[in-house]
Amino acid sequence: MEETDVEQVTLALLDAATDKDLEVQEQVRKSILTLGKQQPDKVLAMCQDYLLKHAKLMVTHRVVILQTIELIIECRIEKVSYPRIKSIISLASDEMTRSKEVIPDWQQAASNILVAVGNKHINEIMEEILSKFQPGLLPHFFIVQTLANLSNANVYGMVPFLNAILGTMLPMLSMAKQDNMKWVFSSALCHFSESIQEYLANLDKAPDPTVRKDTFSSEISTAFDILFNSWLQSRESKLRLTVAEALGSMCHLMASDKLEENIPKLIPAMLSLYKKNNEHYIISKSLCQVIDASINMGSRVLETQLDSLLNALHHQVSAPVDYNNLPTAKNHNEALRCFSLLANSFPDRLVLFVLQKLENGNERSRAGSLGVLRHLLNSTASIMESRKLLILASIRQPMADHSNKVKKRVVQVISAMAHHGYLELEGGELLVRFIVQNCALHDTYQRGEKPSEPEEVTNESLRKMCDNTLHLLTTTVGRLADVLWPKLLYYLTQSQYSNATTPLCKSLIDLGNKKKNNQEPSFKIDFAQEVNLPSPQTLMARLLVNAAFPFNHRNHGAPSLSLLQVLSVNVHPNAEILWEKEIPPLISLLEESTAESLNKKIWIEKLLKFLSKTLATLDDDKWVCQLAAEATRYLSTYNNALEEKSFLYRFIGVTLQQCFNKEVVKKQLQEILLAARHNDAIEREGVAMGIGLCANSHLEGTLAKLDEFGKSDAFKKSPSIFNLLKDRNDVEVEKVKSTLILCYGQVALNAPPEKILNRIDQDILRCISKHFSTKVLGIKVETKDLTMKLSLIQSVGLIAKAIRECVKKQGYFFSRKQELITVMLDFIKAEPADLLRTPVRHLVMTACANLVPLDPAMGENDTFDLLKVCVNSVFSLPPETHTPEKTKEEEIMEPEQRKALYRNTLAALQQLLESVLAKDPTPDGLQTVFKHIEPWLSSGQDHERQRAVTATANILTYYMDNLTVKNMVSFHNLGALLGRLSPRCSDPHPPVRPAAVDCIYTLLYIQLRYEGFSLDHKDEAVDSLIPLKDQLENPDHSALYKACSDLTKVMSKRLPQQQMTTLVFMLFEGLVDSQTNCCRASSVILNTLLKSRGGGLQELVPEMLEVLHVRLQSITEEQVRVAACQTVLILASQHLQTVVNTLVNQPLPFDSWTCEMWMALGADPIVANEIIEIVIEKLTILAPYVDKKESMIRGGTTKVATSQPLAMTCGLKELLLNGHSQEVAVSLFPQLFSCLTVRLGASVGVSAPKDNNNKQAAPTHVAGVAADALRILLARAQLDEVMKRLDEDKAWEAIKEPNTHIAGVTLLARAMSKHAGPRLPAIVECLCPSLNNIYESQRITVTAFFSELLNHHVATELMLIDVLMNNMMERISEPSCTVRMLAVRGLGNIAVGSPEKVNKYAKELLAAMSSGMEEKDDPGKLITLEAMSGLSKVLLYLDKKNVHLLVVYIFMRIKPFLESENDEIRCASIYLMGNLSKFGSGEPVFKDQIHNVLVSLLLHLVDPNPQVVKACKYAMRVCAPVVGSEQITTMFQNHLHEDKSLHYGEFINDLTKYLIQDFPGMLNFYHISVTQFFKSNWPEVRAGAAMFIGFLLGNLPEEQLSHLNMGTITKGLVMLLQDPDPVVRAKAAEAMGHFH
Repeated sequence: MEETDVEQVTLALLDAATDKDLEVQEQVRKSILTLGKQQPDKVLAMCQDYLLKHAKLMVTHRVVILQTIELIIECRIEKVSYPRIKSIISLASDEMTRSKEVIPDWQQAASNILVAVGNKHINEIMEEILSKFQPGLLPHFFIVQTLANLSNANVYGMVPFLNAILGTMLPMLSMAKQDNMKWVFSSALCHFSESIQEYLANLDKAPDPTVRKDTFSSEISTAFDILFNSWLQSRESKLRLTVAEALGSMCHLMASDKLEENIPKLIPAMLSLYKKNNEHYIISKSLCQVIDASINMGSRVLETQLDSLLNALHHQVSAPVDYNNLPTAKNHNEALRCFSLLANSFPDRLVLFVLQKLENGNERSRAGSLGVLRHLLNSTASIMESRKLLILASIRQPMADHSNKVKKRVVQVISAMAHHGYLELEGGELLVRFIVQNCALHDTYQRGEKPSEPEEVTNESLRKMCDNTLHLLTTTVGRLADVLWPKLLYYLTQSQYSNATTPLCKSLIDLGNKKKNNQEPSFKIDFAQEVNLPSPQTLMARLLVNAAFPFNHRNHGAPSLSLLQVLSVNVHPNAEILWEKEIPPLISLLEESTAESLNKKIWIEKLLKFLSKTLATLDDDKWVCQLAAEATRYLSTYNNALEEKSFLYRFIGVTLQQCFNKEVVKKQLQEILLAARHNDAIEREGVAMGIGLCANSHLEGTLAKLDEFGKSDAFKKSPSIFNLLKDRNDVEVEKVKSTLILCYGQVALNAPPEKILNRIDQDILRCISKHFSTKVLGIKVETKDLTMKLSLIQSVGLIAKAIRECVKKQGYFFSRKQELITVMLDFIKAEPADLLRTPVRHLVMTACANLVPLDPAMGENDTFDLLKVCVNSVFSLPPETHTPEKTKEEEIMEPEQRKALYRNTLAALQQLLESVLAKDPTPDGLQTVFKHIEPWLSSGQDHERQRAVTATANILTYYMDNLTVKNMVSFHNLGALLGRLSPRCSDPHPPVRPAAVDCIYTLLYIQLRYEGFSLDHKDEAVDSLIPLKDQLENPDHSALYKACSDLTKVMSKRLPQQQMTTLVFMLFEGLVDSQTNCCRASSVILNTLLKSRGGGLQELVPEMLEVLHVRLQSITEEQVRVAACQTVLILASQHLQTVVNTLVNQPLPFDSWTCEMWMALGADPIVANEIIEIVIEKLTILAPYVDKKESMIRGGTTKVATSQPLAMTCGLKELLLNGHSQEVAVSLFPQLFSCLTVRLGASVGVSAPKDNNNKQAAPTHVAGVAADALRILLARAQLDEVMKRLDEDKAWEAIKEPNTHIAGVTLLARAMSKHAGPRLPAIVECLCPSLNNIYESQRITVTAFFSELLNHHVATELMLIDVLMNNMMERISEPSCTVRMLAVRGLGNIAVGSPEKVNKYAKELLAAMSSGMEEKDDPGKLITLEAMSGLSKVLLYLDKKNVHLLVVYIFMRIKPFLESENDEIRCASIYLMGNLSKFGSGEPVFKDQIHNVLVSLLLHLVDPNPQVVKACKYAMRVCAPVVGSEQITTMFQNHLHEDKSLHYGEFINDLTKYLIQDFPGMLNFYHISVTQFFKSNWPEVRAGAAMFIGFLLGNLPEEQLSHLNMGTITKGLVMLLQDPDPVVRAKAAEAMGHFH
């Protein structure tokens, strides 16, 4: 390679070094570096020359070249000749100092070269630099900067020079007037000091071990004075910081006396910098160095600076730290390091300072002090040891701080103290309490809210930190076990620590288990000695109340139970065995549940049962009595948690059951009644339940105590009431009475059944009545107090429930039953009709439901009144979501509360209805209940209908479940019930629909029972109703139609004939229902019924037809219209032609009514068959469209569809939509298929005729109608696979549009060939005549269809090949270009479909393809393309003898197409070339042809079109054997697979090696061919050509370079380096890297 080539290339690269594309820039640098590594001297010389010749080069360009020089030096300094090194030093020095101004990028790049050279040639560098570092002259900025960087980069090389440098530099310092010079000198002094310190620290590795600190002391001291006295006062903050940094580094090198002398001035000066600068890290770092140096040399004056030092450092430590901002974090750490250094020398002063700061100052200051304290505890533990008590006493002040930020720091300090033995000392328990207090914090924010300030320490984060700290103290600090156990128990029973229960329990469980497992005596707690601890009884009560509400206070239920189990022996010696068995299943249940899924009622019953079992097992009456007493005393702690308090009352009730000391029982009951807060409903209920539970064991005593309390002073309006009720004068007497009334109800419910009945009237009802009514002058006046009213209703219900339970075992006549029901109904009547604010309705109906079953039975009128009042009172309520207006007296109810109230009220009504029905479970009894619901079924309000249908469904289910058919009676109201309920199956309100289906399901099963079927009989038809509910969930009309139809079929099957008339007339009423959906349902049910059971209702038919005929004009509901259309089908079977004519003449496009009429006609195969034959005949003979002039001015014509064929196509489409048309569609399939395919061909690009009467309607898509009809026909013929394939291929969209119609027809033919072969002969026969049609569009469609059939072997199998081939041959001379193109395609397709027939037609095929490639009348080269593609396919199967002579001729024909702009032609020509290869193997002339195009194929491997790339891979793989190189053949066959990716660079690199090896004589030809592609239209190909040349050069041995024209290559690559495409430029640059 000539010198000039490398130089030319390097020069071009240097020119391109600042390319605007960053990737190109990077590649250019890499290539220069590659060349530089190979020939460092030459490339460095060129870089030098370039810079010297281009003195005015842009700075950015110079910088790139200088950076490149630096990289080459760094990599290859060993290989660079000494003279070159000298000249590079000279160049860099010149570049660096040429401009007196500072130009950082340029001069820094030059400086970096000097530093890079200095690593190896320090003496030469120093010689150059020192020549420009003369005494008495201020040096260039970058000279000093370079010296500084050199001292960093080459410590051992530079330190020996530093003495001399410092000597020269010192006088210069006073000459520096500019800030930037002062900055660079300061920076240099800093670097020098650091280098000297590093040198002195590693003297064993140093070249001159005699160097000492004092070698530099005097120079450093002198410099120190200038920097300190003069420069540190600068106004420029950047300079001040650098000076400060230098002073810090210099301190270690100063003489001790000099440093001692300066400390009193230096430290204040340093501290003052904090105020003047924002960046504090440098200052803190320097201060740290000053303090370190001072302490090391034993300074005495340092102590005088201590106060100001500590204050300033404290200020730094207190500043907020942003750990994402590295300098602030580093500053914080440096300041803390200063404190550690000072603590070692001045421990007392320091501790005193920090502790004083804890007491004074703001939040930030206190937080900072705590941070220092924590740091000192951890870093200087031995020094702090003797000051423990002082620190412990001082920490109390910040513990009382209100700020969470301070508290967070306190927690961190406590954690550190715990690890160093502070918590065991006296006063340590306060630290534990602090942690627990903060574990109990409540949330700062509600769910979803976020803190406004990112720095804010929320309660949540502080609490989480304390949880973790408590856990760590428990588990990792072993010596704390006896500090925490058992003292943590104290916090469990204090309500202010409720939120800390979970972490406390977990810690106590850990500690307890550890002590228990290690058998430590301290596990057993001596409660007598531990006076501050709660008693075992209080602990047990507290933990069980926690367990009752397991998901409160951060899920404290499971930990409370676990702790109870750990404490078992400590609670009572007899508890352990039982609790080991009973508690784990309870915990498991909690772990599997969530707050939503846990059944609270069952859970509480389980806990009370557990309590009862425990107390029985303990068998210790004294302990149990104490438990009752302590639990009663403990009640007041739950005054703010009434649900928990309510549970505790029940806890006490169960405890009193097990208490055998009657005096204790009496005393506790008295205390409960006196202390209770009767104003609160939850508490009243809790008291009543507790007392009720107590009555289970102590009935006499409980009743006596209630009676006694009822007569006590509490009920007299006298001053003594205040004493009795502990001065709580806000308690109204009515509220106390309410509690007592409730107590009596609960006593009745819980008392033993055998003892209660004879006390109901005398003791219980008498007392209730006495409390509820008062006498004024002997006249009974009933209270208006709502609380008492609710209590009375509840109690009556509970008493009735108790009696019901008892009468199962013994009879009882409840004489006051009707009286009570009347009172109850009066309560309901007094409620406002349009409002639900109180539980009166719910409680009254629950009470009545319990009263109804009791003897004596109710009269008919009483039952009627009861039902009427209750049903109307509930059903008329507004919907649950309705929010009533707020009145003055009452607050608006919470949504959850209102929801529960509605739910309970509706459930109570249901219970009442069932209770009434249970007394008379007959059809008449059912009617008694149903008649009150019936009017609500057709209400205009959704919620009222929903309530009515739901109630009906429930009572019918109840009726069936309790049905006993004693004799064969009829269910006479079945028809009426079905008629009322069945239309509701399509009610617009979703919840009504499934409930209505449930009603019908149940009714039909009731009918089956009346017909004598057994209870477990399953009827398949009726059971089929259940899946209907799913269909009705979100129904469209078709789903409703089907569901109602299915429903009716089932009803029709099961309905006795005598009930039909009632049902039909009920359904007629349903047509005018308030809900249109139900009108639809009525019509569908009617229609379906008539189909199945119409035979028995002849007299109704005329009337029904008349109704339907009238409705057709006005009904808009779809399903009703469908029903009418189906009826019209009967008319069509008698008057077919008239119906067809009428429908065809409907205006286009058809409205939905007409469409449905057409569709209905498909239901009868005979009618459908006749209509289809008429349509096929008309479509064959009528003109499909007419040509109309677009406008008089523009000229030109538009195809407009003729009306009648279009209307018939539309009608045919709708008719085929009917599933019943399948039989007809199959029998006429070939005729219909060919008719619609030809119709489709004639419809593409045709517009619909305009209808002047209906301008609003959207015009019909003419081809779309035909395509839809064809699609529906395929579905009717059950060609599912054809449909699936066409849908997947999106063929329907394609077939309708002119641009894609041929592709769509091809897809249709393909799908038919693959999935419907046997149907093709008949279709081909029907289609053949259309090839001679006058309409070109129809000929195109049929030719496209036939052309694709030839692509499949089915054509041969069905013996269609000759017919199809003859048709294709005839079409070759067709006037239409498109038809000719399709004919050529069809002929080519034979090679795929029937390859065995190719040689039979060889002559015709080759002739057709050759003429196709020479086609003149071929504007888009489409025929040429088809001819090449076809020939490609045919060649695979032609015998050699048929092609042999034509090979070279064809090759020559296709070569020009290889570089065609058209992707498809390029692709086809390459494939064809590949397929020609087998005919040319062994022919030298063919091998030459392959080598001629090899470069083109290789470069098109990166063609932008992926199909062309695949074609290249294929062609090269099949041509590989012809190339004449085994290595290349193997390579092509291994790497060039269409579906595998190719690493093009590696491939071309390897290939060029083989080309050089196997075809050295052709290298000249190859490289000339490649360089021609430098001008290719495709940037990818140009880039590929550059790569090819690059690898060729890289792999070519030196001696073969003479084969190449390097001038052309170099010129070409230089040109490509200026290509508009950055990828091309990058590849050209990469190729240039191979010039070596």
